[in-house]
Amino acid sequence: MSIKSESILAASPTTTRGTPCPLSSTHDRICYANGKSIFVRSIDDLTLSKQYTQHTNPTTVARFSPSGFYIASGDVAGTVRVWDAQGAETTKGEYSIIAGRINDIAWDGDSQRIIAVGDGKERFGHCITADSGNSVGEISGHSSQINCVSIRQQRPLRAATGSDDMSLCFFHGAPFKFNTSIRGKHDKFIYGTQFSPDGNAIVSVGSDRRIWLYDGKTGEAVKQIGEGEHKGSIFGVSWAKDSKKFVTCSGDQTVKIWDAEAGKCTQSWRLGEEGSVSVPDQQLGVTWPGGSRSDGLVISVDLEGNLNYFNEGSEKPTKVVRGHAKAITSAAYLPASKTFWTGSYEGRARAWDLSAGAADLIDGTMHTNQVSGIAASPQDGRIYSVGWDDTLRSIDASQKFFLGSAVKTDGQPKGIAIATLSGKPHTLVATANGITMYDANNNEVSKQKLPSPPTCIAASGATIAVGADDKRIRIFPAAGPTSFDAMLELKDPTHPVSTLAFSPDGTHLAAGLSNGKIFVYATSDAGKSWSLETNRWSAHTARVTSIDWSPDGRKAVSGALDTNVFVWSLSDPGKRVRALNAHKEGVGAVRWTEETKVVSCGADAAVKVWKVEGVP
Repeated sequence: MSIKSESILAASPTTTRGTPCPLSSTHDRICYANGKSIFVRSIDDLTLSKQYTQHTNPTTVARFSPSGFYIASGDVAGTVRVWDAQGAETTKGEYSIIAGRINDIAWDGDSQRIIAVGDGKERFGHCITADSGNSVGEISGHSSQINCVSIRQQRPLRAATGSDDMSLCFFHGAPFKFNTSIRGKHDKFIYGTQFSPDGNAIVSVGSDRRIWLYDGKTGEAVKQIGEGEHKGSIFGVSWAKDSKKFVTCSGDQTVKIWDAEAGKCTQSWRLGEEGSVSVPDQQLGVTWPGGSRSDGLVISVDLEGNLNYFNEGSEKPTKVVRGHAKAITSAAYLPASKTFWTGSYEGRARAWDLSAGAADLIDGTMHTNQVSGIAASPQDGRIYSVGWDDTLRSIDASQKFFLGSAVKTDGQPKGIAIATLSGKPHTLVATANGITMYDANNNEVSKQKLPSPPTCIAASGATIAVGADDKRIRIFPAAGPTSFDAMLELKDPTHPVSTLAFSPDGTHLAAGLSNGKIFVYATSDAGKSWSLETNRWSAHTARVTSIDWSPDGRKAVSGALDTNVFVWSLSDPGKRVRALNAHKEGVGAVRWTEETKVVSCGADAAVKVWKVEGVP
């Protein structure tokens, strides 16, 4: 018996308005920060991703070494970790650089030295060796936080840093020592600087919308280009492999390619609708993969965390890679379309093609707060969601579009389920005030008060199960569109019930508790009576957040805040297979998509596909 990782559908980069979002790439991979993780993903095959989870604080930046074998990543606590980018993500070194946020990291051409900069207290940056952390120079000359750093890849070694103090400092090395401070070129924060691959030039950009070029050996200012081209702060810059062109991205929703020698913009892309200001389309980071690529590919990241792929000569992005940037809190699977649906902490909904590793945008008005539940209705091909904005919304699964206007719920939703009455699907929403039933047009049909406020809900056919904080499970039939009756109470749980799930045939009910235990009940008389079948599914050590049954109804998968995913079997309740640390900070939802395949998602904003084998 085993459960093995099949693929990781990576989270989107974490973005903050008005703050650069660094991207780093080789010819075939890109890496970036999200939450407390660093994601490394294939540029061309979105199902090939890796996740580094050894940081204990939110991460801010990750940079490939020139060799491509290692990555250096930094976090908000001033720690830089150097780790293997090829194999098992083993950590090579952990170094405390500054007493504050790391904003940027640069490698030298030998993949031996690192300069990390940021917002420290005693200093704003430091230079160390990657393998031992020994000091190989001081980063001085700035009076405010340093936002960006770059190291010349050839000898003699040079380094440049840009800061909130509006100056660009130039360093000679190694060991790196302060040489000159270039002032007066930028009159606002400097957000990006980078040496050209051949080492002959440096470029700097900033919130004053200016682009300056300098001599790569002496640091002397050569010329300013592109005056007035960008209408917003320039957040990122990256050179092409041939050192003749570079690309910039800006808060004005544009990505521009520049001819360095001529000082002219040779191509410009604008995201969002023409003529309109769209804050989510502000471009906060950009990278030019280069290497062995010949397609002129440029990748930028916008405020929503979407990765936009541009090819030189194309008028629009050739691909937009979407995902979640914040914790995924709920999920559903629609077998007919083989689509996996997710909702997240910030109210975003996504539809995933698991085989391609891509998530589609769902058009229409989304939730404005956490999505607390998603349920799929195979009968009418719709997806129903509830959120902490106290609304119920429905999605046309085939069109990936939010239908109509949102329906106001009777309170903050705790869960959602789909019941079948007279052959038609009805939506059940649990709030602190009880259970509300809606028809296919989201019209309210009935309400049911309960002895204790519900915490979760599940349905199978016309049978409804509700869990509550009073450690009771209440099961009752939806006898008609206007009444609930014949309520049955299960009193076995020893802690509040956190999640419920019926097996596909409705003969079994799994109840996850807030202490990590799972109780399984069975019925043999169409739900008129229920008996405890097993309470031995008890390996979780924290609140169970999600349970789902396999298509054959003999196995179940569970996820919990303890970060683990377990697969259980009714045939042998004492045994289980486990995926430990499946999601950093906790599992948000688990779903069974095939007889041997499980999909999980969690607080790390990632979607992971697991292959389950040998479980009876």
